[in-house]
Amino acid sequence: MDSINIEEGVVHTVPEDIKDVLLNTKGLLEKWNSLTPLMRNEWICWTTIVKQSKTRKAHIKRLSEDVLAGKKRPCCWPGCPHRRESAKTMV
Repeated sequence: MDSINIEEGVVHTVPEDIKDVLLNTKGLLEKWNSLTPLMRNEWICWTTIVKQSKTRKAHIKRLSEDVLAGKKRPCCWPGCPHRRESAKTMV
């Protein structure tokens, strides 16, 4: 059996709830894996940085819709704060 490859981000790894959506949404994993590591990192951070589970679920839904639609990064997101030099100790 072939193993399924889920590409990661620059700083962040793909959490289980995002993996689940990637594996169970037709065509999403292929589009996800075609994104650059930096683009994937932005989606992961944008999804996981929120505090409420309701918001996280909404972000995962939007991630799947937007990536399938061809969007490369979350709209109106200033970028992953964990890539900044001052945040290196936070990771």
